[in-house]
Amino acid sequence: MTWGLQNNQQEANQQIEYAISQGINFIDTAEMYAVPPSPDTYGKTETIIGNWLAENPHRRKDLIIATKIAGAGLPWVREGAPITGDAVVAAVDASLKRLQTDYIDLYQLHWPNRTSPHFGKHHPNKISFSEFNAREQETNMLDILHGLAKCIKAGKIRHCGLSDDTPWGINTYLKLSEKYDLPRMVSIQNEFNLLHTKDWPYLIENCVHEEVAYLPWSPLSGGMLSGKYLDGKRPEGSRWTFMQRNGIFRDTPMANSAIRAYMDIADNHGFTASQLALAWCDQVDGVTSTIIGATTLDQLKENIIAFSRPLNADALASINEVLKTYPAPY
Repeated sequence: MTWGLQNNQQEANQQIEYAISQGINFIDTAEMYAVPPSPDTYGKTETIIGNWLAENPHRRKDLIIATKIAGAGLPWVREGAPITGDAVVAAVDASLKRLQTDYIDLYQLHWPNRTSPHFGKHHPNKISFSEFNAREQETNMLDILHGLAKCIKAGKIRHCGLSDDTPWGINTYLKLSEKYDLPRMVSIQNEFNLLHTKDWPYLIENCVHEEVAYLPWSPLSGGMLSGKYLDGKRPEGSRWTFMQRNGIFRDTPMANSAIRAYMDIADNHGFTASQLALAWCDQVDGVTSTIIGATTLDQLKENIIAFSRPLNADALASINEVLKTYPAPY
């Protein structure tokens, strides 16, 4: 999602080539990217990936390409309208054109039409679940499934999934899919990291038993867990030096203290702070694939190493103590 703002085509090509050389075959993006989202950056990440695919058509079959349709709220994307079945069909066609491919392996709903407890809205009474009409939501979700079914029948997408949703959202889609013989949601992407574990255990248990792949995004909490933003630091060119659509709500005193503790554990066990956070995420029961995002090739190399170095029992015990001390630092 940095490709098209913080990264150019050449840098993206280098990252893709290196990732593939290390056995990575899953590339996740969205029509909304690059970030921070803006009319100028809309669609640029998909376009960069598409340019690489156009130069390497023989390698398409070896990759799992995932992208997402933006939900309501962005005026420059379908005038900020909510997701509908018709919007799905149109957005799939637009993404296929930018990606320069005939099919998308996994097509995801970036966020639900209803307000969901994500992006800092997970504390009690931050939102009101009783204020939305569940039956109206189900009608809209059924319409979306019909749009996805059209795309699958046409061979334009192979699977569909969710993002920034909840157990109710997962299970309602599954119920509708079974009742009406429509495509089944096979995955969900939610924020999940050492500073933000709200999906454990209830949503992840749901995913395991319903065979819905759990794909954590922001395993470094927007880069915080690398330590680069500790004590108010803002490295030149880093993501937090750009405008943030929802503000830098993760940057709290408690988060700062937790990060310092995790950095000490990483140092004691021979990991970088980023590697500790990624290795932990990878070892959580129920996690299917951890979505890493690196701006530089060096960061990508550092991150990939984490998945070949499991944390030992002592490291995990130390991490659990910090999790108990700072269970919800933002």
